[in-house]
Order: sequence, then C-alpha cells, then structure tokens
Amino acid sequence: MPIAPKANDEYAHLALMDKTKYVRMLKREIRGKARYFVQLIQEGYPPKKRNRKVANDETKRVGIDIGSSTIAFCSENTVELRELAPECNADFPKLRRIQRAMDRSKRSTNTHNFNKDGTFKKGRLEWNYSNTYKKLRKKRKELYRKIAVQRKISHEKLANDILALGSDIRVETMRFQSLQKRTKKTTRNRNNGKINSKKRFGKSIANHAPAMLLTIIDRKLSYQGRSLKKIDTYATKASQFNHKTGKYTKKQITERWNDFEKHLIQRDLYSAFLIGNTNETLNSVDVDLCNAKWYNFVQLHNREIARLKQSPSKILRWFVA
Repeated sequence: MPIAPKANDEYAHLALMDKTKYVRMLKREIRGKARYFVQLIQEGYPPKKRNRKVANDETKRVGIDIGSSTIAFCSENTVELRELAPECNADFPKLRRIQRAMDRSKRSTNTHNFNKDGTFKKGRLEWNYSNTYKKLRKKRKELYRKIAVQRKISHEKLANDILALGSDIRVETMRFQSLQKRTKKTTRNRNNGKINSKKRFGKSIANHAPAMLLTIIDRKLSYQGRSLKKIDTYATKASQFNHKTGKYTKKQITERWNDFEKHLIQRDLYSAFLIGNTNETLNSVDVDLCNAKWYNFVQLHNREIARLKQSPSKILRWFVA
C-alpha cells in the first residue's frame, strides 16, 4: 500500500527516511465499531520537532515531587505545581448512572446467581446479559476510551514542558500500587466515633495515572541517551527534611506548609526543590547547594503561590489554602 504523507508534514517525511523494520496491524474499537490501523515501526529514534524546546544541558536540574493527582517541579527558572491531566474531565455522574443501570439489568436477568440479601452466590456462575446491558457496556467502554486518549495526550504535553527545563530530571521512587490498596487498620472518627473509610488513593491514581507520566518522561529522555534519576526515598525523606536545621519532622497529609520564620513554603514545591538539589549518590540532600539556590527559589515560589490562588482549579487552590 503506497504511503503518501502530506507535502507540508515535515515530521512524517523525516520519519519515513529511516528504515521500516516492522508493519503492525492494530485493531481499535471506536464508537462501537471495529477499526483497523497500519502502524510502521521505524529504525532509530524519532526526529526532533522544530517547534519543541528540549534542554540538552546536563547541568540543568529539575526536581519532581509527584503525587496522586498533582505534580510539583522545580528548576533554575521555574517553580510550578500542576494538576495531572486537567483536560481529562470524566463525566463521573454519567458513568455512575450507567454502572447502576448495568447492575440492575444484570440482577434482573440473573436472579439465580444472587442470594436473598443481594450478595453473590459462591461457586462457578453462568451469566446471561440482555441487549440493554450490552449497549450500556459499549457506552461505558467508549467513555473510558476517550478518557484514556485525553489523559495520554495531556501527559505527553506535560512531559515536553518538563524536558524543556532541563535534562537532569530527578524524582522520588514511588510505589503507586501500594497507595491504591485499602488500609488494613480500622480507625474511628474522633468527632462522631464512626469508622473511617479504608479507601486510599485508588480512584485518584486511576484517573490521573502519575506512573504513566514518569514512564513517558523516561522514554523521551532515552532519545538523548539519558534516563530518569530516581532518588532513595527512605534515605532522603524530602517531605520531612529541613535544610536550614538539618532535622527531619513528620507531617500529616493535611499539613501543606513549612514555616521558615520569614517565609511560608508550600510543602510539595519545597520537596521538589530538595529533590532537585540531591547529591550525585541520590541518597541525601546537598545542603550547601540548597543554601546557594534558596533566595532564587523563594522568589519563584512566591510568584507561583500568587498564581495558584487565582487558579480556576479547585484542586490546586486546596493545596495553597
């Protein structure tokens, strides 16, 4: 099949100059219909886009403090706190309505698989699905597909913005799978005595996909022969360390600020600052380097806090409330 890219598509022409190693057939279900695509696997690395800014200087550091729904990053000229995939606005009420309708349909057509109290029967069960259930399932699948595509695009753009700041990118080692698990301890609310929910960050991680962003950054760095530097979380303890006193202080999740007498510093932005100023061994903070960059960081930090307070995002405003 002849391949004829558009005449003004410089990127496609440059990519097709490399040797084609494989031709892959992809099947995708879009809006309920099966569609097939041909994907060419080229040799080497993808060509650079002329309008993309990439910092090739290894001396420019970028510290990243990534959470379940936000990311803070700090460099010489930029200090920012952003929401992960803000364009990925899923219609969760609509999804919940679809899932409730699916559950009602499944129960009405499979009454033999449920006990009188509504719980599932034990053992191997055979399920029958109505045409209404199948239509709802396709509708739900299409909604999740759109969310996944939009999230991927958003992460690719954010990764490009971070790579434009520096090529020495450092981040804490995070185990997102452990944050998704429910807590084992049973606790009670001090005010009303009710049992607290055991849910943690499963839904937030599923919606914002922080691990995907780190994978994309690492892949883009590999084009330059570099990789993402992961510091030792347990040795560094960036969220607890104070470079002025050299002491570690545990904080609650709700504590968002660090008090430095003259300055109040946002916790996530400060962690990104410390991560970016770690030693080459990646297991401790370089206090001398932090002191040398402290004044510049405070100025950039205050500018970012003023921006966040005017942000339309409720999530970002909560982090600086």
